[in-house]
Amino acid sequence: MMNEVVWVKVKKTILVAMAVVVFVVILFPPMVLFLTSIKTELDALSFPPKWIFQPTLENYEHIFQFSPFMKYLLNSLIVASLNTGAVLILGSLAAYSLARFRFRGADNIAFWILSVRMMPPVAAIIPIYIIMRNLHLLDTPWSLVIIYLTFNLPFAVWLMRSFFREIPREIEESALVDGCSDFSAFRKIALPLAAPGLAATGILTFIFSWNEFLFALILTGSKAVTLPVGITGYMKETGINWGYMTAGGVLALIPVIIFTILVQKHLVKGLTMGAVK
Repeated sequence: MMNEVVWVKVKKTILVAMAVVVFVVILFPPMVLFLTSIKTELDALSFPPKWIFQPTLENYEHIFQFSPFMKYLLNSLIVASLNTGAVLILGSLAAYSLARFRFRGADNIAFWILSVRMMPPVAAIIPIYIIMRNLHLLDTPWSLVIIYLTFNLPFAVWLMRSFFREIPREIEESALVDGCSDFSAFRKIALPLAAPGLAATGILTFIFSWNEFLFALILTGSKAVTLPVGITGYMKETGINWGYMTAGGVLALIPVIIFTILVQKHLVKGLTMGAVK
């Protein structure tokens, strides 16, 4: 009995140690990013790295004073917010239809939606550029919203489809008996019950849109530049300004962290809601 108790304590100690190691590995890059952002240029380039130094906020002051950082931030917020809202609206309608209504070719349509996600984005960059040029949408937030919608919508549809399938059909049938239409049952019954799934889908879609670089680089020039592209502007011919880049990276993390905190009570439940049949 004593040996069993000791073995349980040893296993718990090992699990805690492993959790601490994983936690440190995950937090190490953001910590280095933040520490570099509050170093002078000399300290940032020193080797071996300095862990004890005089912190400064010059890098943060300079990116706001000498670069259009607020413009980059606003563009990213507009693109990511519009895309997330459009994905949740269209994706929830499509996912509910595929989960609840049986019609000929439903499975084929679902697979076709997923197949759009399978295509490598870089394979479509030239046709998309030509289309946006002909529509006069280059260097506008709308071009990015449309493209991100194309690639994020299949992911959202398949994710939310599993959430709607977990909701008992009898609840909506009771609402139909009471006089609700199909859309009213969707809006008043299914959507509130699927709120955790919507939160999980929303935060993942927001992160995908916020961090996307390739299309933002190709389809923007000066007016609609987003944060990932704008931050790379601190790489000059004379060298990389690590202080400016890391300060921009730290500031780029803040909106995502705030958004995650706002929906965190639904996030974990949403990520596991459709996992068990």
